[in-house]
Amino acid sequence: MSSATAVVMGSMCAASVRCYAAALRAGTLLIDLGETRLPLRHSHHRYVIDGPNGLQTLTVPLVGSTNNMMTPLRDVLISEHGDWRRLHWGALFSAYGRSPYFDYVADDLSRVIHGHQRYLHEFNSQLHEVIVDFMDLPLTTHVLDQAAVPAGTLDLRGRIAMKKPDTLPIADVPYYQMWQGRGGFSPGLSILDLMMNMGRESILTLIEMAKGI
Repeated sequence: MSSATAVVMGSMCAASVRCYAAALRAGTLLIDLGETRLPLRHSHHRYVIDGPNGLQTLTVPLVGSTNNMMTPLRDVLISEHGDWRRLHWGALFSAYGRSPYFDYVADDLSRVIHGHQRYLHEFNSQLHEVIVDFMDLPLTTHVLDQAAVPAGTLDLRGRIAMKKPDTLPIADVPYYQMWQGRGGFSPGLSILDLMMNMGRESILTLIEMAKGI
């Protein structure tokens, strides 16, 4: 990957630290809104955090189903069923309200969580912008929609953030986690976990993770 100028992935909801490590290694992230591998992964509308009751998967409810292999991400609509926005914010506050960096990013994060996005990719994109801006990551992001993948790009669609663990040479580098005293370090969580616990120092962890790529 050292020669890759960009990585291409599908749109993901507060993607894992592994995804951000791979993207940061290249410096440019291309997000494919035409991706149709959604039934093979849940990361387009789910993310995992760690809190007082252990690991928790937060899910953005969708209109209809994405089980159809032909459903492109660009067409996936958010449902407001179940008051999920309030529940997500409550879970994030419970998990990270006392973390070192929660107060610094809470307002921006809350605006996205309590927003009025219609399409899932809009919600994902706005979360991504908050994450990149707050962590000050040198990462350029572009949308790739029904366009050819540029030469020199590493295509990680179908290789990362799938239901089965990936085999990419990305190390699970331990970092400070508020709740690790309960059961040790938890790898592969949402980038939100790293951001809340390490702030702008997160970039050092991401760089270390991707050294082997």
